[in-house]
Amino acid sequence: MCWKTLGLCLGLALLTGCASHAPVKSVETLDETTGLTRAALVQPMAFVETGISDLLAPDKQPSVVYMGPVEWDRSGDYSYLLWVQLAPGVDGHRIDDLHTRGAVVLKLDDGAVVLSPLDAAVRADNPYPLIAPVGQTAYFAIDVALLKRMAASRRLVLNVQAGDLTMVDFVPRQETRAVLRQFMIARQIADD
Repeated sequence: MCWKTLGLCLGLALLTGCASHAPVKSVETLDETTGLTRAALVQPMAFVETGISDLLAPDKQPSVVYMGPVEWDRSGDYSYLLWVQLAPGVDGHRIDDLHTRGAVVLKLDDGAVVLSPLDAAVRADNPYPLIAPVGQTAYFAIDVALLKRMAASRRLVLNVQAGDLTMVDFVPRQETRAVLRQFMIARQIADD
């Protein structure tokens, strides 16, 4: 094969790679003090508070909830958590405590799932960068079956309990199915 043909083939391969969408990757980090490996998305998924936009009150800003799965590897013993951070808005619903039982509910195509907060602190550092304004963060126990349900759901909504005990919907800013599906593929827990 001549050098020009080889160069053309390599150039076409590079262009083809640039034209396709880059897959969502998970980032692995090793905690040297415990020996645990942690995997998370590069960036958490953002969910914005509904019912806040008011043309007569443009200074209102909705709260945003950031959410991402976390995989912990303890020498081949895997566990999964859902990391959640609340970035409070202005003049929106006041969210008192994400750690209250029943305060965070996932609404999926096949039904609602009440998330169970972890009682004990997981770690001092976060698997995701904190996004200002920094409010509460919480971890919730999940399993592979729930991750699969989340990745299969066309509509994933977070329902969070406000200070007045009403439940407030937070809708995703981006498509969540592909992100969660790619996380599962990267972690080798997808069916295919």
